[in-house]
Amino acid sequence: MASSKGSHHPLTTEEETMRMRTGWIAMGLLAVSCALVPGAVAGSEDKAAKGEAKININEASKAQLMKLAGVGASTAERILAFRQAHGLFRRVQDLEKVEGVGKGVLEKNQGRLTVK
Repeated sequence: MASSKGSHHPLTTEEETMRMRTGWIAMGLLAVSCALVPGAVAGSEDKAAKGEAKININEASKAQLMKLAGVGASTAERILAFRQAHGLFRRVQDLEKVEGVGKGVLEKNQGRLTVK
């Protein structure tokens, strides 16, 4: 009598193929995620390292504001409208008073914004 304890059934070709596919997919996802993360970090560091021109939020045009990370046409228009209605910004952090501009936008553009 053969005991079922410790018996091992060999994988079928289909099971083996599925197991290999799963492994390849996992490795592919890992490779892609590893490739993307350093690129995102390096991209933000490269901008700061290149010394991109600072944008004076009290004088910037809509087109200049749209060059900021996280600022599209409608957000740029709201910044201009806020500046028109309330006067010049006293500090960069005052941008957070504009609808659609939060800490995330300020963090993404750290070192690029100025108030003069």
